[in-house]
Amino acid sequence: MDPYKLLSRSTNLSKGRPKQSRRVAPSDGPPSHPQLFASRDEAASSTLGKRKRDTVRKEADPEDFFNERGKENGSSARQKLESVVGGALDEENDDAEDEGRSQPRMRLSIEERKSILHQHKVKVTWLNSQQLLHPTKRPKGKKVKAEKPRHRLFPEPLQALRNLGQLYGVSGQLQRNIIDQSYDDATEVQLAAIPLLLNTAKENIPELAGSTEKLKIDLLAVAPTGSGKTLAFLIPLLHSVISRRHQASQTEHQTSAIILAPTKELAAQITNEGRKLAKGCGVTVSQMRKGLKLPTRSSSTKETTDDSQDVDDVESTGSVLRADIIVSAPGLLQNAMAECRDLSWQIHHMILDEADVLLDPAFREQTLDIWNALNEPELRVSLWSATMGSNIEDLARSTIDERSQRLASTSTPAPLVRLVVGLKDSAVPNVSHQLIYAATEKGKLMGLRQLLHPTTTTKGASQSLRPPFLIFTQTVERAIALNSELLYDVPAEAGGSSRIAVLHSDLSDTARDSIMTRFRKGEIWVLITTDLLSRGVDFRGVNGVVNYDIPTSSAAYVHRIGRTGRAGRDGGVAVTLYSKEDMPYLKHVANVVSMAQKQQGTEGGVDDWLLAALPKLSKRDKKNLKTHGIESRTARGQIKDPKAARQSRISTKAGFVRRVENNRKGAILGSQRRAQINLRTADDDDEEGEFGGFD
Repeated sequence: MDPYKLLSRSTNLSKGRPKQSRRVAPSDGPPSHPQLFASRDEAASSTLGKRKRDTVRKEADPEDFFNERGKENGSSARQKLESVVGGALDEENDDAEDEGRSQPRMRLSIEERKSILHQHKVKVTWLNSQQLLHPTKRPKGKKVKAEKPRHRLFPEPLQALRNLGQLYGVSGQLQRNIIDQSYDDATEVQLAAIPLLLNTAKENIPELAGSTEKLKIDLLAVAPTGSGKTLAFLIPLLHSVISRRHQASQTEHQTSAIILAPTKELAAQITNEGRKLAKGCGVTVSQMRKGLKLPTRSSSTKETTDDSQDVDDVESTGSVLRADIIVSAPGLLQNAMAECRDLSWQIHHMILDEADVLLDPAFREQTLDIWNALNEPELRVSLWSATMGSNIEDLARSTIDERSQRLASTSTPAPLVRLVVGLKDSAVPNVSHQLIYAATEKGKLMGLRQLLHPTTTTKGASQSLRPPFLIFTQTVERAIALNSELLYDVPAEAGGSSRIAVLHSDLSDTARDSIMTRFRKGEIWVLITTDLLSRGVDFRGVNGVVNYDIPTSSAAYVHRIGRTGRAGRDGGVAVTLYSKEDMPYLKHVANVVSMAQKQQGTEGGVDDWLLAALPKLSKRDKKNLKTHGIESRTARGQIKDPKAARQSRISTKAGFVRRVENNRKGAILGSQRRAQINLRTADDDDEEGEFGGFD
């Protein structure tokens, strides 16, 4: 017993002692304001004086471990929507948006648009303005250097998602689904991207106001992780599909849009979000799985999916997949397209989520094969990611130009617009970054155990890091080894080994889905994984991220730590453990952390002397690091330097103890082997003894 508490038990210590502030974690309390670069008070006092914004925050369900968005009851959501539209809603008639579209609405001036976009750190640039405004004949056999984009655009920002039906004629059922999911305020990327995609090119670009073509734009969107990019491309996509089905009076589901994602987990998440928004709209969103076939002109219509039948049941039968929107990883869709020679679809929209990965050498060939196989002249493309280098931008522009020339389209090329939120390729500003030197691999393991045990008193971010959190390793083998080391670190009273799990690409789809479900439910507190879960996957209540192995690039670091601090939540912690072997490769991580500190206006994480002392990597070293990682942790490194491989092994056992265990195991195996040999020799002697020979 604490003697201080024993001696002072009759004294009221609350008087005169400052109250300890309770640490706030992302999974505590209601969701924060989703806008990253403007507080609620600043947004309310913007130039939109006549547009009142809802100041009532929605409370989250206290029983939800990951603090999902609290669902409003149907009556309150309906009253809010009716107050905006200006009348009672008829569920069987969705013509209210047409009436709202025809009503005159107040448009903001250019100066007001500039002020709002600057306040939210949104920059919109027209990339191919010279090509469209001043077309010149391209010389044959020579590549024309792309002009430097200088044409800024200032689209009218969307302040609240509940105004979509009134301003842009979005379907009433789609509007209800948006409100049912408790989406109210538009984030920075939604504030600019949705108007850009819903309006035509002449409405977005004043220089094209005299054009008679109702042409849409191609979009490159770069926004921080957890900023709502999925909703930003799903709402315009669903609106376009609903409008096209209504105009053509379609009764069958014909694929008109493709969404590509680098992993199955991200594709499943996009499919789930799309189905929630498309509920009751007559639009199907399906994920491409193994065994499914794409529709051909000769395929039977009896295998068509409809709204009354569960799409998952149809996908599991191995039949023809007919859906308005298909979400897939590039490899699966490429194989399915190769098996169907006569596809019966007309794709009008293609969306690349995590475009920098899809156009990286690992997926580039598959993605470009799918892109070039779509022969619809009016195909609109949008690329989305939190990090997008200039090489990816140049590749997208060249692919669009080459495809337009190959199809020999007579129509005007679509404007290509780039949208950037905040600083390009930077980390989210509401996460606390910490770089912790652990000297050796054993030191990293000890530091990680200090994060796991809440009774351990340490300094810095380790005090604030509480489950649930993610641990990233460099390879699958290291993830498995780390899971074996930490399997019994959680006390049995807290759930024991069931609270820790490992997820990697070598597991089956069923095992991966099961682990993801348990982690979302809160049954798993610590999830060890590779970069498989570093991109796009939304865990809204993750308290922190631990980089057990440093990421191989600055983009990988941005996406890893983006699993926490989702939707503007404060209190997320990103801890990076590094050893002596990691020092030459730490510069790119330190630069991102330093930039994040400047955005936050805080100190800590990385010191100036450390940033100046770290060596710079050459382009060749960066390429090798991205391809092979730290050499001593890969099979290639183990062949080169076995001693370094032994030192990088994830284990707390001393070399002498491991040698004794190996000798004991060798002795046991030798004894068993000798016993088998002796038994076999005895059997041979018995057989010879039973046979008496010839007389």
